[in-house]
Amino acid sequence: MMDAAQLRRGHVINLDGQLVKVVELILLTPGNKRSLVQTQLKNLKTGQVVGRRFRSNDKVETAFLDTRVMEYLYSAGTEHVFMDVETLDQIPVTGELLEDALNYILPNIRISIRFYENNPISVELPTTVNLKVVKTDPAVKGQTATNQYKSAELETGLKISVPPFLQEGDIVKVDTRTGEYLSRA
Repeated sequence: MMDAAQLRRGHVINLDGQLVKVVELILLTPGNKRSLVQTQLKNLKTGQVVGRRFRSNDKVETAFLDTRVMEYLYSAGTEHVFMDVETLDQIPVTGELLEDALNYILPNIRISIRFYENNPISVELPTTVNLKVVKTDPAVKGQTATNQYKSAELETGLKISVPPFLQEGDIVKVDTRTGEYLSRA
């Protein structure tokens, strides 16, 4: 059991006998009243998303999950095959489970996958990944103003804003939580 104020996006909790994943989370502090945690919870069995509000000191039951380090191998249609680095077992994971994580996954990258009763239920990406710029506009001479960005497409198909000095073929560091450019790698 943990306080609702300790919830984070991606946590899996047991709510009313159902496993739910925290999709969105907002901490509300209305004036001189007690703080509240407004959440959007996705039922992992049905896929239904519901809103739920907790007081910050309400107790929620965390689900006991098995976390395994897995290596991404390849995609086959809508399934993506990962290999357990300890047992070398190959496990197919649906694209629905990976959601936006596909924008940051390259072959041979290692990520953590959480399992409940030997079924994959959520993925945890590293905080940053290095990706190659495959398409971007050339830099315009004389662009010296600060905070000017141009769009770039990365090797996974992700489109982000980058500084004008970056060119095709450069490797950039991207924050997987926000999808923003951090630095040149």
